[in-house]
This record gives sequence, C-alpha cells and structure tokens, in this order.
Amino acid sequence: MSAGGGNQLISVLPEELRFQFELEKQSFCDLKVSNNTENHVAFKVKTTSPKKYFVRPNTGIIQAWDSCVIRVTLQAQREYPPDMQCKDKFLLQSTIVPPNSDIDELPQDTFTKESGRTVEECKLRVVYLTPGSGQGNEDGASMRGLDTNSNQTFQRLKEERDSAVRQTQTLQQELDILKRRRYRKGDPSFSFTFAIFVGLIGLMVGFLLNLSLSSPPIEVSPSTESSPLMDPPLMD
Repeated sequence: MSAGGGNQLISVLPEELRFQFELEKQSFCDLKVSNNTENHVAFKVKTTSPKKYFVRPNTGIIQAWDSCVIRVTLQAQREYPPDMQCKDKFLLQSTIVPPNSDIDELPQDTFTKESGRTVEECKLRVVYLTPGSGQGNEDGASMRGLDTNSNQTFQRLKEERDSAVRQTQTLQQELDILKRRRYRKGDPSFSFTFAIFVGLIGLMVGFLLNLSLSSPPIEVSPSTESSPLMDPPLMD
C-alpha cells in the first residue's frame, strides 16, 4: 500500500519523504504517524538504503488514537544524484500488539506475515529538492505536509541565527585580542627605553664613585706640618 488511502491501522503525513538536497549537508524530514484505532499499534521503518539515512525512532508502539513523529535524516552526500532523481524507498510496517507491550520485548517475527499477524505496509518514496524549490509543488501531499515544512524552516532559521551569534562572538574575541596585542606592543617599548636610561645613569654614577675611591690621597710633608716658619737669626 502507498501512504494514505488503504491503511486502516495508521495514517502517515506527508505521503512522501522530501529532502532539501545540498552537498556536504544533512537534511531531514519528519513523518507524523497516527494510530487510527482503539488498539496499541507497533510500527517498524525499513529502507532500501540504510547507510544513507538515519531514522529515529525506527520502531515503536503508538497508543490508541495517539500519534508520534519519526525523523528521517539524510546523511551528507558528496555528489548529486543523476537528474536529482532518487530511487530510494521506505517501508513503514504496522501491526496490533497487546496493551502495555514493550517494543524491546516483542517477538522477532512480529512484523512478518508468517507469524499469523495482520501486518499492514505503507510505502514511501523519496524526493530530492534543490534549495529554494521546496514551495514549488502545491499538490495535496505538500499541503498536508505544511507543518513538517514549517518545522524544517524554523529549525533552519534557528541554526542560521545560532551561526550568526557564534560569528559575532568570534569577531568580538578577535577584536579584544588585537587590542591587547596593541597595548602590549606599546607598553614594553617604554619600559625597555626607561630601563636603558636608568642603566646608563647607574653606570655613570658607578664610574664616578670608582674613580673617586681609586684616586691616591694628597700627602703633607712632616717638616712642613710640624715646624712653624721662623726668621733666621741675626748675625753680629
């Protein structure tokens, strides 16, 4: 069965997986799975390309008249597919399980028809969209997937805002570093010049002190110091 019409246990929106495809970037699509019965319904998601996609949760149990959201993430790709056409497929299986069942304790054959259970299958195709073309198709599927597209747009805007905040913080940090470098570049030059000036003064003072201390003292003759000047005696 395809998504929508023939399924009685669950309904899935949107009816196909749409991914905004950009090289080296992840993209995701949310599926809303609703339980249309008064029973507990277990589900399991399979894909033909398990290495390309990350599905969480890929299994689970939905209570009566309840719903859950499955996020399918397309891993970053290194090249474009031919003509942007994707042949990947997804299969969503569902079956009724007893109340209070634990998904981890269900038998391994829960989703196999050989178990005797009624297993419904919902097939989903994958569509790749180029950036900016998400609003191009206005068919029923895109209208029913409006909430999903809104969530994707909100998430993308939030990521862009966070990126802008991080860039602003980085620029502010770089500006602070440049200011500190400029301050440090001017301050040590003054200190170094002042140190040289003080050193030269110290050398001059030391040289003068050394010169004064090494000069010999002036000696005074003892005779000159001890004998007063006397006139010579007069001769008769």
